[in-house]
Amino acid sequence: MGKNVIQVKNLRKKFGNIKAVDNVSFAVKKGEILAMLGPNGAGKTTTLEMVEGILKQTSGTIDVLGFNPARQPQEVKRRIGIQLQSTAYYEYLNLGELLDLFGSFFRKKVSVKNLLKMVGLEEKRKAKIGELSGGQKQRFSVVATLVNDPEIVFLDEPTTGLDPQARRNLWGVVRKINRKGKTIILTTHYMEEADILADKVLIMDRGKIIASGTPKQLKSKLPNPFRIELITGRCPGDIGVRGLPGVVGVRHDKDEQGRHRCIVGVKDVRKTLPNILAILKKKKVEFSDLEVIPSNLEDVFLNLTGKELRD
Repeated sequence: MGKNVIQVKNLRKKFGNIKAVDNVSFAVKKGEILAMLGPNGAGKTTTLEMVEGILKQTSGTIDVLGFNPARQPQEVKRRIGIQLQSTAYYEYLNLGELLDLFGSFFRKKVSVKNLLKMVGLEEKRKAKIGELSGGQKQRFSVVATLVNDPEIVFLDEPTTGLDPQARRNLWGVVRKINRKGKTIILTTHYMEEADILADKVLIMDRGKIIASGTPKQLKSKLPNPFRIELITGRCPGDIGVRGLPGVVGVRHDKDEQGRHRCIVGVKDVRKTLPNILAILKKKKVEFSDLEVIPSNLEDVFLNLTGKELRD
């Protein structure tokens, strides 16, 4: 990683009496992929809009590539690319024409052919946006941010609504862009996405940064390095598991098939799992599946905020 290309200090933004962003400070290094996580209303979008020069801060300082976005927004916009979650395109223009149009807004341009080739859409150059699949549309939306050869790329939930295969394809695109030396800042609702892609993660809640670090650093701070997931008729936490030595926490929800799932956070699987199984047997609680999983960023997030990402 190189020098800092973004430096934010004591950033605040108020809308009336509401503190949308409250004393936020962070830095992003050249070539880094930074993921911003937080529930809706946490202040992520407002923070990035100030960094991008779209909104002016109430107080605090922002430096983007040596420029002040509030005072020099055009200088910043020439050097960054912004992909929005929802984007409308001229439906009567094909992909090549759209990229030509976007590129005409900037002094610095990139070959349309090379851009489409980067995301595997070179054969779709003559296609209209309405003729693309969901994954192709998202790949085009991402590559459209590169028409001015930006140094920093902002991606707002780039894989929302995509199926797992299309999502992973887009992860490959993000990595490819990053390997070309681009710094990437992304917001995402997918913990796995942040875990796989990000060099650094910022978790925001109620306008503040409540944790930051590499995914590995954040997971290492958890009181439970593992979790045991059980598919049962009822949650073992309700029958004595919660009080077992080594159990850090118990929560329950339903899996994708609608089955009851109990998630038990533990410090030491070898010591705690036999005790859990003994209680299940004693209480005659049957389970159809049991899995031991290393803790992930979702566990970090829930431990810090006590809520799901979409709350």
